[in-house]
Amino acid sequence: MFDDLRDLYQEVILDHGKKPRNFRCPENATCLAHGNNPICGDTLVIYITLDGDERITDAAFQGEGCAISVASASMMTEILKGKTRAEAKTLFEGFHDMCTKDDFDVSQLAGCDEDAIERLVMLSGVKEFPIRVKCATLAWHTMQAAVEGDEEISTE
Repeated sequence: MFDDLRDLYQEVILDHGKKPRNFRCPENATCLAHGNNPICGDTLVIYITLDGDERITDAAFQGEGCAISVASASMMTEILKGKTRAEAKTLFEGFHDMCTKDDFDVSQLAGCDEDAIERLVMLSGVKEFPIRVKCATLAWHTMQAAVEGDEEISTE
């Protein structure tokens, strides 16, 4: 079963890495931030469009990076559409904990979008490769910086 999960993880990473979703610069973005992972050279710009109710109506990105970084940004932009800022923050914190804490229990995200959680759990497989955690979380850190009004973020 572990091999099947690893194969699925690799398939998803390759699919999003080769054919990223929402790879564009939207004209009406209300928030943006530049993210940098100096360890492997990943650079991303995350664009978020919030409506008057603080709901994310659009999320997109541009930049260059490894397959994990691009795949994470691609998946993140799909997951965030329709979420509130608070929901986005909860998902960011949950995903970060999934990738960094050995004792993380996915039930801590009860009440969150189940499809989003399932997709994030799959991506959190980077925990097995600690050097890649910053690659997977760069887009999420950058998104959080964007909605908080920060224009630059680094994983350093």
